[in-house]
Amino acid sequence: MRRDVRILLVGDEGVGKSTIVTSLIKESFVPRVQHIVPEVTIPPEVTPENVTTYIVDSGSGDNDRQHLESEIRKAHVICVVYSIDNPNSFDRIPTYWLPYFRQLGVNVPVILVGNKIDLRGGEVTNEALEDEIIPIMNEFKEVETCVECSAKLPLNVSEVFYFAQKAVLHPTAPLYDSRDHVLKKDCVTALRRIFKLCDTNKDGILDAAELNEFQRKCFDTPLQAQELEGIKDMVRQHSEGGVRDNGLTEAGFLYLHTIFIQRGRLETTWTVLRKFGYGEDLRLTEDFLYPKFEVPHDCSVELSPLGYQFLTVIFENYDKDQDGALNKEELAELFSTSPGNPWAGQKFPDTTVADDTGAVTLQGWLAQWSMTTLLDHKTTLAYLAYLGYPTEPRTDALQVTRPRKVDRRKGKSTRNVFLCYVCGAAGSGKTSLLRAFAGKPFSPTYEPTKKMNSVVNSVDIDGSEKYLVLQEFGSKYEAETLRNPKKTDLADVIVYVHDSSDTNSFSYISNLRQQYSLDHIPTLFVATKSDLDLAMQRHEVQPDVYCRRLSLQVPIAVSVKTGQTADVFHAICRVAMNPNTAIPGGADRALSTAARLRTYLKIASMVGGLSAGLYLVYRTFARPGGPQSSWSVGQWLAWIIGGGRREL
Repeated sequence: MRRDVRILLVGDEGVGKSTIVTSLIKESFVPRVQHIVPEVTIPPEVTPENVTTYIVDSGSGDNDRQHLESEIRKAHVICVVYSIDNPNSFDRIPTYWLPYFRQLGVNVPVILVGNKIDLRGGEVTNEALEDEIIPIMNEFKEVETCVECSAKLPLNVSEVFYFAQKAVLHPTAPLYDSRDHVLKKDCVTALRRIFKLCDTNKDGILDAAELNEFQRKCFDTPLQAQELEGIKDMVRQHSEGGVRDNGLTEAGFLYLHTIFIQRGRLETTWTVLRKFGYGEDLRLTEDFLYPKFEVPHDCSVELSPLGYQFLTVIFENYDKDQDGALNKEELAELFSTSPGNPWAGQKFPDTTVADDTGAVTLQGWLAQWSMTTLLDHKTTLAYLAYLGYPTEPRTDALQVTRPRKVDRRKGKSTRNVFLCYVCGAAGSGKTSLLRAFAGKPFSPTYEPTKKMNSVVNSVDIDGSEKYLVLQEFGSKYEAETLRNPKKTDLADVIVYVHDSSDTNSFSYISNLRQQYSLDHIPTLFVATKSDLDLAMQRHEVQPDVYCRRLSLQVPIAVSVKTGQTADVFHAICRVAMNPNTAIPGGADRALSTAARLRTYLKIASMVGGLSAGLYLVYRTFARPGGPQSSWSVGQWLAWIIGGGRREL
């Protein structure tokens, strides 16, 4: 909400603009005032709306024109003052002042102010005022209201500025059509969404408990029983179908806000809208959808127990047939308070666990959100808002893990959601492996993967539930991913898949490992299509020997076609949980290599830079006649990183 309000007073000469300002400040009538009173600043603590308020006076003479136009463009609200003893000053409002604002391209709220009501001859009220103002308000939608006052008595002076503040902070225009006397479409849409979110048991009415929770959230105070009954009685009398089963229906909820606005209590409706994250354009604000949430480098984001609890409750509330799964209609209703299904373009629900009809189970629902939070936690934060996460801060629904490097140094991961890259030659069975993990049937038809494919499921490890995300990239995006350190650093495990029946399949993996720097990632090899005849791989060594040389487990043989997956997904999870057990070359080598490199770089910096340090090492060891004297500097760098071994 805006934290300051700039109020400009305009009007014909002699209507009392400057006197109104001085009467407000002095709280008494000042008979002689200067032509234009200097700008007045009112601190927030003395205003009803708790905002800094600037009051600006203006003149209407020819010499004042430039200053007047400048102030009109800066104003948040304009008070057009007329004098009740000067009918011409009133007549010029629709013929001169309001068209003048439009001519300048200014579209801000306007308050009409009738001054000098003390000259009405003992009568300070004008019974015909509404008849005089309505035609102007119908023609000029920017006119919010009309206030009559007397700067001399003084009377209603503070009300002038109160209504001016309200016109800025709680504007009518976005909410209400003054001509047709109905809520505007965007306002109805926002209020319907709020009603749905407050209807926690999804029975179509707000019962006493739900209305009290709504009242507490928006106004920090519960409804008294007498107040609640009074509200329902009023709705019963004026809104057909507004109360059902002693609860407030959506129609009744909309009627209440219509009445609030018509009676000038716009702050009530605006308070509700803002509590639910809406801005003045009646859209959810960016700050509301994406609250500040820092994620340090090398850490990942997971749902907290509070997050899982909320998503479980949401699932159960929308599972109307109570079959333990959400079908298309139930999902559509669940996401009706949001822009739509966030996974519509991701082959969902094939990405997670579903029943035979394609309805998403609770296991699949929580798994899908676990994957979303890991890969794009901002989407999760926004959808927690869309779906009505009940408490603030909403970030309590998420938690940040410790860095992966710390996990690998300690040899034990404390996280609950793991990311695994699945790499291998085209046709090696990566997609079939992913489909099997998500509980999908084997498809004998080969379709090349054209874009990144992700699936998720839960894996039970010694009674503890972990979530595993498997990703394959397709030939188009695999190289782009593996050459990017920022992307490879996100992986907890990399699984190399080869077709055990294809003689050329394993060489693709070997070439991949030589081409990209991936040995810091815990690694597992999988041999697919074990139901077919085993083929000798066209490679310098066979896969089992290759793995042993890397101090890794030999390839796990699986056949998705026959359903023999050899517990491979548990094996992947165990590698992720115990990363040092699957570092190529052994964990000690990985750690010692990193330590050696840090030491050499530190020496290099001490002697004036990396190149100087490497040259120092080169000159020290490659002395004439020595066994390494024929090596190039590049070979020396390889020897350093390799721990004193020429061949890596």
